[in-house]
Amino acid sequence: MSDNGGSGGGPAAGKGSFSQSMKAVFWAFFGVRKRRDLESDATQLNPLHVLAAALIGAAIFIGILILVVRAVVG
Repeated sequence: MSDNGGSGGGPAAGKGSFSQSMKAVFWAFFGVRKRRDLESDATQLNPLHVLAAALIGAAIFIGILILVVRAVVG
């Protein structure tokens, strides 16, 4: 039996892929998300994927900052 047809926070709520979550977080870092995209993200993306994507994005951002500072200073 498949549970794809129900409403609520079931499988339909986490239908978005991890790559969609990474894309949403990437554009959110720049602050250029469209309202339509934001609303569709809220209904399609898995919150755990968004959290993981945000942590990965933040780690990459910090890593790039460290590399730039080391290149400038050293």
